[in-house]
Amino acid sequence: MTVVGLGKIGLPLAVQFALKGTRVFGADVNSETVDLVNRGIEPFPEEADLQEKLNQVISEELLTASTDTSTCVSKSSTVIVVVPLFVNDDAEPDFRALDAATDDIGRGLQPGTLVSYETTLPIGTTRNRFTRALEKISGLKVGVDFYVTFSPERVLTGRVFSDLRKYPKILGGVTSACSQVGREFYAKHLDFDPRPDLPEGNGVWVVGTSEAAEFVKIAETTYRDVNIGLANQFAKFASKLNIDIDEVIYASNSQYYSNIHKPGISVGGHCIPIYPQFYLWQDPDATIVRAAREVNDSMPRFIVQRISTELGSLHGKNVLVLGVSYRPGVKESAFSGIFPVVNELEKQGAKVFVDDPYYTSMEIESLGLNPYFNKDDVEIIVIHTHHSSYTEKYFIQFKKSAKIFQRDTNFFSVKSKTVKVNHPISRDAI
Repeated sequence: MTVVGLGKIGLPLAVQFALKGTRVFGADVNSETVDLVNRGIEPFPEEADLQEKLNQVISEELLTASTDTSTCVSKSSTVIVVVPLFVNDDAEPDFRALDAATDDIGRGLQPGTLVSYETTLPIGTTRNRFTRALEKISGLKVGVDFYVTFSPERVLTGRVFSDLRKYPKILGGVTSACSQVGREFYAKHLDFDPRPDLPEGNGVWVVGTSEAAEFVKIAETTYRDVNIGLANQFAKFASKLNIDIDEVIYASNSQYYSNIHKPGISVGGHCIPIYPQFYLWQDPDATIVRAAREVNDSMPRFIVQRISTELGSLHGKNVLVLGVSYRPGVKESAFSGIFPVVNELEKQGAKVFVDDPYYTSMEIESLGLNPYFNKDDVEIIVIHTHHSSYTEKYFIQFKKSAKIFQRDTNFFSVKSKTVKVNHPISRDAI
């Protein structure tokens, strides 16, 4: 089998399938990634258990990486596609990478092959865009000569292997025959933790069509964005009334039907800020979804306004923002709130510096940010990403007059040097 795309989701998936004894080819356009994988070196070290499992499948010759997608596909009876779908500045899908991968797959496609797309897609894309392309290039007919399914990845980077076991594997085929072939593949290659809370039990869930499966992923991520937007709206109002929003949310969620998420400084990552845009792209009348996006996008500006309200003019002040990553414990800056937060601070005239234990100074500079060097110059500290290393001991190094601005019971305010590390800035905003 072949896994196309050896990124932070694709490589763990390839390793998972190889651990089941299946010979796996990993195809990727990045030759450096291919070289690292073939040498048994994980390209992104923050993924739990990946290095150990990668060593095992490489030593057993169950996984080989290559830049030649078509050749890998020609030797495979199953193809899993985990190539990222990028968006432009207007949050519209940019299909170029996935189209190119699909073309390569079509050129190597053999009769009887299953092709399963796991990249989150706008509804209808699997059938109307990629299946048609595969038929045209290969000359084969879907449901007869080959099979196509959509089965969304439902995992978080850093914990892919555990998440694969935790959640049902959603699946929808372009035809019923496609669904059956897909069900058999995933049931053989994945293990599932018991989930007594699920009436159907944990495992492979076929939801009928590829469109329904696509909608599942769009719906669950959009729900989270809307929920976070509501929580952020509540937090803004509570801050005006000097009410502890966390106390309100905790008490509200004691009622079985309430599940309000936690507010935060930003909503980042590849999923939550982007997939609701796919939905809006297809359903422009979705006013609730649009309103939530606007609230979440407004949070960096709101937080910086809170800082200037409490501390006065920020013009000429040296401000250190902690955390490049969009969530704690990972090295990933995709759509991170660090960028709008820094932008808003600079609009106020602040001199902004950034630090993150997962990034070198050179990497921070490459992102267009200023790395932090001199602790004696810091006047204001803003905690954007609450990495576990940001403990009270960490803040001792700064001069006593430095003001720490962080998530607290009044949402965001200046704190003393005693920092609560058990209260992350955006637990649900990921």
